[in-house]
Amino acid sequence: MHTQYPLVSIVILTFNGKHYLQKFLPSVIASTYANVTIVVADNGSTDGTIEWLRQHHANITIVENGKNYGFAKGYNVALQQVQADYFVLLNSDVEVTQGWIEPVIALMETNKNIAACQPKLLDYNQPNKFEYAGACGGWMDALGYPFSRGRVFDFCEVDNGQYNTNEAVFWASGAAFFVRAGLFKAAGGFDDYFFAHQEEIDLCWRLQRRGFDIMVCPASVVYHVGGGTLPQGQRKVFLNFRNNLVMMVKNEHFLNLLWKLPARFALDAVAAWKNIPGDPSFFLAVAKAHLAFMGWLCTHLSILFTSKKNDETPKGKYNGLVVVDFFIRKRKIFSEIVFKKYQKFEG
Repeated sequence: MHTQYPLVSIVILTFNGKHYLQKFLPSVIASTYANVTIVVADNGSTDGTIEWLRQHHANITIVENGKNYGFAKGYNVALQQVQADYFVLLNSDVEVTQGWIEPVIALMETNKNIAACQPKLLDYNQPNKFEYAGACGGWMDALGYPFSRGRVFDFCEVDNGQYNTNEAVFWASGAAFFVRAGLFKAAGGFDDYFFAHQEEIDLCWRLQRRGFDIMVCPASVVYHVGGGTLPQGQRKVFLNFRNNLVMMVKNEHFLNLLWKLPARFALDAVAAWKNIPGDPSFFLAVAKAHLAFMGWLCTHLSILFTSKKNDETPKGKYNGLVVVDFFIRKRKIFSEIVFKKYQKFEG
């Protein structure tokens, strides 16, 4: 049955997110793709999620992780029990649209070198604007700062169709992450240590280093609440800063790290100090992130010297400094930063 269509498994990881499932699961169930299964992976919820699913959606597969492993390990554990050609890792706070799966799978089927892909992410609460978690495809600058087509730092553009082209990017958003199941497993999945935040960027970087492409397919549109699964706060800041530094060490060449790590520590320190008057917890979170990173590095020193030779320059890599563009040159629009894309940038 449906042998002409690859098997797509939509896997929704949740932790005490019953209210989001009640709100957004109906849109997922209404997906029109011909060969799809829906799996809810529960990270030890205590809000009655599993009981509610069994009562109201008995046809949905439930994987019980038993405890809160976070995003990274939670998916790694759950996906060991899921068989598919493609995984779609979907946040519980995402509303999907009619026909959102078909264009992405069609694109990936036409090019077997595409390892992962994301749809266009719009803001559920402001549907005319791109959403922070990935907008219309993720990029990365020279110092490892991630940004997106349609989102630079905390500035999200209005969607006027300006990025409505399929394009190779550096990373695809974990909020709605299409990935070939075999490649996900062959690459070792997400890094458990990350817990949450930027594990999808790390995976995309590793997949690019293996010679594969990451894409965005704007013909597919989803609406993301954002911050629903891990709200803003000290924990989120800590994970973002720590994980980004770990990711750089894992994927950058040693010679590049000799200047990039000191530069990052300096810029992170400036950001932390600037936030002291308004939010002292931000400073503490950054300081804890740096200490945690140094602790991790002390136990992973050998990774500095492992070969990280890329077959080719990663796509969606900006060789400039987005911090300078955004805060000094006052360029907040993605297209203003990459306006000489094919002369100055790679990807």
